[in-house]
Amino acid sequence: MVTQRSTKPQELQPVSQRLSFLYVERATVSRDLNTLALASEKGLIRVPVATLACLLLGPGTRISHQAVSVLSDSGVSVVWVGEQGVRYYAHGLSQARSTRLLERQAALVSNRRTRLATARRMYEMRFPGEDVSRLTMQQLRGREGARVRAAYRQEAARTGVEWSSRRYDPNDWAAGDPVNRALSAANACLYGICHAVVVALGCSPGLGFIHTGHARAFVYDVADLYKTSTSVPAAFEVVAEGEHDIGGRTRRVMRDLVRERHVLEQAVKDVTRLLAVTEDEDDLLYESLALWDEDEPVPAGVLYLDASELFDDLSET
Repeated sequence: MVTQRSTKPQELQPVSQRLSFLYVERATVSRDLNTLALASEKGLIRVPVATLACLLLGPGTRISHQAVSVLSDSGVSVVWVGEQGVRYYAHGLSQARSTRLLERQAALVSNRRTRLATARRMYEMRFPGEDVSRLTMQQLRGREGARVRAAYRQEAARTGVEWSSRRYDPNDWAAGDPVNRALSAANACLYGICHAVVVALGCSPGLGFIHTGHARAFVYDVADLYKTSTSVPAAFEVVAEGEHDIGGRTRRVMRDLVRERHVLEQAVKDVTRLLAVTEDEDDLLYESLALWDEDEPVPAGVLYLDASELFDDLSET
């Protein structure tokens, strides 16, 4: 049996340059050399792995051990989701090898002052040209709510789709009206994309600055930066063109919008800027194991002895 060489992290394509996501349901996912083979009642499709950012596995999906192996080796984020991608169940490893962004994220979120400052920076991205430096979190939430409601009304007027309010049941996706179902499906795609960026950069999905108490709090923080430019217009456009196959059509529109608006590339820039890190994205792929010290980390893999221990060892010889 020939064992294939594992891909070095620096050989992988950065997540900002990859295709956004692939959603698969009711199919068997296996490995064919360095591609994925997707087999279903409709036939067999082969998908190149190395250029993919996120694989969303929906209901009725079976995946082989070798498929997971090549996905992991290629740095693809794998997310197990529910019907229409609305529910999140689990995720696999990413291409990140460095913890620099994770440590910075943890430091910022653990301090009340720096957490508020980071949250304000996230709101500044949504309100270009506005000064939010003195607003409280309550005021920021109110302004954000007004912005989102205005976006819904604007898209309803643009597309001619009737709109009342955002209502959905995550346990019963089909119970919502067409535009709410489309919004849920579009947001699920956006969450998958943002999840891929967050874990690919080595950040924690659960350490949010605005959202909190959830395993994907930071994913929701990042996704909110792009909803009014991606998932909201995508949902209204899909419903304006008909109410058939809302889930599938919404995913295809989202795929095109994400590519056209360079959301993956922008998300990488935004996350690193939010966490005040200037390193290249590629630098975050390099492993840098060290030992913590009060002043600065010291190299791992070294036997450290203090002077007294060294003297004792020499005196015994």
